[in-house]
Amino acid sequence: MTPTTHLALDDIKLGDLALWLRAERPVSFHEEADFPGVPKGPGFWAVTRYADVVRASMDAEAFVSGHGVSIPDQTPELNEFFGSMISMDAPRHTKLRKLVSAGFTPRTIKQVEEAVRAQARRIVDAVAPKGACDFVEEVAAALPLRIICDMMGIPESDHRRIFELTNIILGVGDPEYASSRDDLIAAALELFQYAQALADARRTHPRDDITTALIQAEVDGERLTSQELGSFFILLVVAGNETTRNAISHGMKALTDFPAERARWMADFERIAPAAVEEIVRWATPVIHFRRTATRDVEIGGQPIRAGDKVVLWYNSANRDEAFWTDPYRFDATRTPNDHLGFGAGGPHFCLGANLARREIKVMFDELLHRLPDIHVTGAPDMLQSAFIHGIKRMRVEFTPAR
Repeated sequence: MTPTTHLALDDIKLGDLALWLRAERPVSFHEEADFPGVPKGPGFWAVTRYADVVRASMDAEAFVSGHGVSIPDQTPELNEFFGSMISMDAPRHTKLRKLVSAGFTPRTIKQVEEAVRAQARRIVDAVAPKGACDFVEEVAAALPLRIICDMMGIPESDHRRIFELTNIILGVGDPEYASSRDDLIAAALELFQYAQALADARRTHPRDDITTALIQAEVDGERLTSQELGSFFILLVVAGNETTRNAISHGMKALTDFPAERARWMADFERIAPAAVEEIVRWATPVIHFRRTATRDVEIGGQPIRAGDKVVLWYNSANRDEAFWTDPYRFDATRTPNDHLGFGAGGPHFCLGANLARREIKVMFDELLHRLPDIHVTGAPDMLQSAFIHGIKRMRVEFTPAR
């Protein structure tokens, strides 16, 4: 069923509410919300239709990322500190992406695939005898956190602190995690300093991990600077942890809410798994939006945009666009094709870790649904208060205890 609102079009403010205007005003202008410590910005264009989001994403010359990817303006230094590659444009983005891709070789990914299975089994082993658990912390968050930390060579004793810091960085606006920009900066600085110490250790004692691969990688005779390494480390542990965690959490909720789709998947798990995983990512759309900035006067969706205007691409709206999707508000485990925008909408900023995320989602549900076949969500999830991340903080599940 398509959600509706009683509000007049001019009363809908996307700076405050997650309400959409796809049908009547698919490209619309909105005031920015007030953020403590940040000057109020000039407003932004909300792009809500699938075709327009894809078009803006693919045109990286007219719609750039280098002025920031969040709606409020940050200083150039903070953009680089927090965003790494996602806040850069060519040619620097191209060079940096080539460098960091050295840490994601086929050999590395093969090793990681084996680790994903082992860690997923370990997670289910821990919860299986209990009969109930908080799905987010004990299952959905545990897998990507352990995998990304293991890939980077972070010892298990530090995993909990990394988890807490990523919660703060992507939880700004939720009083449980962070209420000010100072909290955000402090968390990012701690991660940055951790990355520097880890890199220093690998320079003297190299290991078979991505941190070592990143400090040794060269493109055209250049290596990552300490600043680039630290910024990319923040991006990697935050994006590699939070987004997959939320996809798995929303996937479990969807399989509870759509039992017929769950039964279809279980009847032929391996064959349906690729389609089901893509549908989980579409359904979850963990990153709600990213901003671009127009470099010249341009038109999108019939709306003239001026050079310098902020253009915000709403992926969760595009992934429910009735003009593109058949029955978009139904979870369909066999939806094919499924060209969702949950990993971005193409172009140079498509998610570097998309294949790893797909692997983690598939293996986690393989272990859960076969070993705990009646696992289901009980009650409403505790949602993250965020206009940027479609997050679930806590969600109770119950199941028949197993060994």
